[in-house]
Amino acid sequence: MISFIWPWLILALPLPLLVRRLMPPVAQGEEAALRVPFMDGVQISSPTTMTNGRGRWRLALASVIWLLLVLAAMRPQWLGEAVELPISGRDLMLAVDLSGSMQEQDFVIDGEAVDRLTATKMVATDFIRKRVGDRLGLILFGERAYLQTPLTFDRETVVTLLLESAIGLAGKKTAIGDAIGLAVKRLKDNPQESRVVILLTDGANTAGVVDPVKAAGLAAQKGLTIYTIGIGADEMIVRSLFGSQRVNPSRDLDETALKKIAQQTGGRYFRAHDTKELEQIYAIIDQLEPLEQEQQLFHPKRALFHWPLGIALILGLLLGTPIPAGWRAT
Repeated sequence: MISFIWPWLILALPLPLLVRRLMPPVAQGEEAALRVPFMDGVQISSPTTMTNGRGRWRLALASVIWLLLVLAAMRPQWLGEAVELPISGRDLMLAVDLSGSMQEQDFVIDGEAVDRLTATKMVATDFIRKRVGDRLGLILFGERAYLQTPLTFDRETVVTLLLESAIGLAGKKTAIGDAIGLAVKRLKDNPQESRVVILLTDGANTAGVVDPVKAAGLAAQKGLTIYTIGIGADEMIVRSLFGSQRVNPSRDLDETALKKIAQQTGGRYFRAHDTKELEQIYAIIDQLEPLEQEQQLFHPKRALFHWPLGIALILGLLLGTPIPAGWRAT
C-alpha cells in the first residue's frame, strides 16, 4: 500500500488561493523591471486573461503542477509485503559425529536400511529449518573437531553443509571432548542469554586432547547447556558364513559419560535407537528450548516522490512554452 512520511503537508494545498486572495493585485499597465528576450512569446496571465481560453488552460495546468509538488513534498512511499525479521533467540550449536562407526546401517527410512549419519541428516535438517530466530552453527568431529559453520541466521547454509558432510571426513576416531571444547570457545563470549549445544554421537571418546567431562565442566562455568544424544540400535542381525547372529552395534557407546556431560550443564541425555526416536528427541528439544513467540515484522519501503516531482517538472516546461497562435487575442 501507499503511505506518506509527511502527510500534514497537504495543508499547503490551498496556499496559492490564500496568496491570491490576500496579496494586492498587480497594477495594470505596469512595466516590467526586467525584460527577458526568450519570454517574449509567453503570454503573462492576468486577472483579465484568466477569464478567457488563453488563461484557463494555464491556470488548470499550474493547479495540477502545484498539486503534484505538494504530493511530492508529502514523500509518498510504497510499503511492501511484511517480512519476518530474525528475532533475538538463542545461539545453538550442533555437534555431529562423523567417525567411522556412523556408517553402521541400523536405522530404517521408508523401509530401507540406512546408516546413522543419513538418519541424522534427515532429522536434523527438519529441526534446523524450524529454528527461526536462532543463530545456528555446525561442528563436525571425528578424530578432530572442526567448525563447519559459524553462528548464523542462514539456516539453509547450515542445512547444506550438514548434508554435504561425509563419514570419515574428520577421521575415524571420536573426539567428543574436543568438540565440546570448540563449542565452548565459539559460544563463551556471546551475549545471548541462552546458549545451547546439541551433541550427537554413537561412540566413546577415543581421540583428542580434552576430556569430555572436564570440557563439560568448563561449559557449565560459561553458562552453556548441552543436550547429548546417543545414537544406534541395541541389537541387529548380522549374516555371515557361519549363519545369522545377533550383535549389539552400540557396544562402544559411552552412555555414562554422555549423561555426566548433560547433567553438569543442566541439559538432558537422550537415547535414539531408531529414526522415530531420533525425531522424538529433536521434538523434545524444541519444547525444552522454545522459539521466541513475539514476532518482529519489517515492511520494505520504496520511495515514490520522484514520480510526481518528475511529472510536475515536465508540466512546468509545458507551462513555459508560448501560447498557441490560435489562442492569442485578436
